[in-house]
Amino acid sequence: MSGYEVEHNISAKDETAQPPPRRPDLSTFFSQLELVDTSDPNAHTNAHALPQPENMAAAFRLLANAFEMMRGRPADESSGGENDLLANMIEVLRQNADDPPAELKGCPDSFLDELERVPNKSLKPTDTCPICVNPFLEDKYPLVVQLPCHKNHFFDLDCIRPWLKLNSTCPLDRKELLKEKQPPPPPVEDDEEDYDDMYA
Repeated sequence: MSGYEVEHNISAKDETAQPPPRRPDLSTFFSQLELVDTSDPNAHTNAHALPQPENMAAAFRLLANAFEMMRGRPADESSGGENDLLANMIEVLRQNADDPPAELKGCPDSFLDELERVPNKSLKPTDTCPICVNPFLEDKYPLVVQLPCHKNHFFDLDCIRPWLKLNSTCPLDRKELLKEKQPPPPPVEDDEEDYDDMYA
């Protein structure tokens, strides 16, 4: 007796070669992040509630594991003495997972939405994301952002977004980003209006 594939003339093998994914699936991380993200007070019913430490630790561990998969080897393995950004990021995430902070110090979605986008025309074929180390232009529709701390800090938004949701620092120079991109203070207005004799 023949199988379904033979009867319906369907090839059992997938003949179209799928390129390997540029980064691991982070859906579990983002669902865990919803439990601990306090950056947007309008998204929660209780704006003063703090996340549970075990949920915070799980979010940091999930991102550390995803970055480790992206790196291809454990963070403890040395890489020949070179400065390995991803290993440093994994180490920071593990430290935060072991001793989770009381409150998440990540960037709100509004900050991520306002990051300056880098046009594809200004990217060179040799430009790579410092996190995933893939060339930007290798992606069919690259979404590259520039961090406000330095004019040459370009990242794939899909790579930098999870990091910035947990940490508000640039992974390259550890500068605080929320202080870098503060809106200008509103002009000071006098509360008292000028006295007008006509309307006493």
